Amino acid sequence: MGVIDPIFLRTPLLTGSSLDRALECQLLFKVETLNPIRSFKGRGTDLVIARMKDRRTIVCASAGNFGQGLARAAAKRKRPVIVFAARNANPLKVAAMRDLGAEVRQYGADFDAAKDAARRFAASTDAYYVEDGGIAEIAEGAGTIALELSEAGQIPEAMLVPLGNGALVTGIGTWFRHAEPSTHVIGVVPEGAQSMRLSFAAKEPVSTPTANTIADGIAVREPVPFAVSCMKDTVDEVVSVSDESIIRAMRLLHGHLGLVVEPAGAAGLAALLEQPKRWKGARLGIPLCGGNVTQEDAKRWLLAPRTSTQRKTKATT
Repeated sequence: MGVIDPIFLRTPLLTGSSLDRALECQLLFKVETLNPIRSFKGRGTDLVIARMKDRRTIVCASAGNFGQGLARAAAKRKRPVIVFAARNANPLKVAAMRDLGAEVRQYGADFDAAKDAARRFAASTDAYYVEDGGIAEIAEGAGTIALELSEAGQIPEAMLVPLGNGALVTGIGTWFRHAEPSTHVIGVVPEGAQSMRLSFAAKEPVSTPTANTIADGIAVREPVPFAVSCMKDTVDEVVSVSDESIIRAMRLLHGHLGLVVEPAGAAGLAALLEQPKRWKGARLGIPLCGGNVTQEDAKRWLLAPRTSTQRKTKATT
């Protein structure tokens, strides 16, 4: 952990919130949104750039958060970065990547189309291609979230982890397999982006024709083979959640904790909302792993009438 910028480490661990009473379980929220890039990605990108001996231009594809982390880590070490993003990528994330020093090229209809373009560009220019989910150090950095839970003496019965390219869930899963093997590690994908759930079940990469979800950070249709391979030994289960449950989770986090969490970052809580009976009384770890939401999306997703759960909570406290 010594090479990871401390600003990404020792993140807040929220316990004992009103959501525990509302949802009838014990929740351990790891808040990864209170840093310069508003996501956990700085943990892994700092580590991979610090260990990188190759001095070529760095190229990656990103929905926005990974690109921000890579751009920030590279800028500290005076390394050039080119990020490929989809044409419809979150404009807040695109602007942030550019502000951090990355050259951003928008290409293709979705993240995986941008990734194809990034890979081809790197091969044609002899640049160094960095794939989120495809390098062990990225998962290792993400896994420090689980290490911090252990160091705090907060061991969950299960971890509900948003699953996109796979670095977060495999990093967390690797730590718990080593230190707390009784913890059940569950990846969470959107219903409209099932490739990683299908790949986990098949134990090999399974692509899907589309990835349609509001959760752009985990909207994957082309799995990363390395991540799929790692999931075999680090992940117990993969579930899918609806966009409606994700929005409900975002509203609960905003209403109860005062946090703005992006759709991908709220997917773990959405998994709990979809199976409340299964998790009643359980002790659950949930990383809130991203908070990049545009003002327009915040108005649409967060500024809505309180849910019945919120009304019930207020009446009983």
